[in-house]
Amino acid sequence: MSTEQGSTLSAAADPGLGPPGRAVTEFPEPRALDSHGPARIIAMVNQKGGVGKTTSTINLGAALAEAGRRVLLVDFDPQGALSAGLGTNPHELDVTVYNVLMDRKVTVHDAIRHTAIENIDLLPANIDLSAAEVQLVNEVAREQVLDRALRKVADDYDVILIDCQPSLGLLTVNALTAAHGVIIPLICEFFALRAVALLVETIEKVQDRLNPRLQIDGVLATMYDARTLHSREVIARLVEAFGDKVFETVIKRTIKFADATVAAEPITSYAANHSGADAYRNLAKELISRGGAP
Repeated sequence: MSTEQGSTLSAAADPGLGPPGRAVTEFPEPRALDSHGPARIIAMVNQKGGVGKTTSTINLGAALAEAGRRVLLVDFDPQGALSAGLGTNPHELDVTVYNVLMDRKVTVHDAIRHTAIENIDLLPANIDLSAAEVQLVNEVAREQVLDRALRKVADDYDVILIDCQPSLGLLTVNALTAAHGVIIPLICEFFALRAVALLVETIEKVQDRLNPRLQIDGVLATMYDARTLHSREVIARLVEAFGDKVFETVIKRTIKFADATVAAEPITSYAANHSGADAYRNLAKELISRGGAP
């Protein structure tokens, strides 16, 4: 067996190690922070649904919180899945991110809720947010409304993660305008690859016209099944297209993520010793090592 083949097999066999054919790095434990803020803002974006955006936002946030980072999770999807995944009933909320965007009398502090998870706060959303896409069209500097809101709490957190809706509309552009970086969760299927070119084009337009500081922090392969040639081929294509932008950490397909969602917990607490929890802890370490989080 050649060295390259051995690397491929060992990486494919381990759920937290990444893409086949690439060397695996041992990322250091994150250093303790002496102080908190200002936050680095990261948008979790993919216009395709069902790729693991919300799951990755919750679990990466939880892993960063475990590492002593203060984290704000922003639900920017009218479906409210992130809010529900943290134990909040979106339909019972009176004040959400929608009110923060559309009502000048409502501040972001009014809407932020503490969660049961240490070091994690939530800016929730519900179906009301779907109206913002239409209403923002008439606003001055409509692409920068979320940016103005988050600026008021940036000093309170180390990382702000924005869970975007599966669309490239005005809400997603708001998230990209507010963000320093983008993480693109991508399911290991060929159909998912086809949509990425349009997303990258949108990111480049936002960089050019609205937010020059924006950068792609990484592409995260999700729902990876090491047993299938298909998953390994998709990873190979990703590495071919994005090179080092592809995170070494890959997220393996497992029912434990669905179980944790039903329990309204991140997998890091629901099944702390599961390989899926270890994968997100490894992702947090990789993100910090890359400079994507403090």
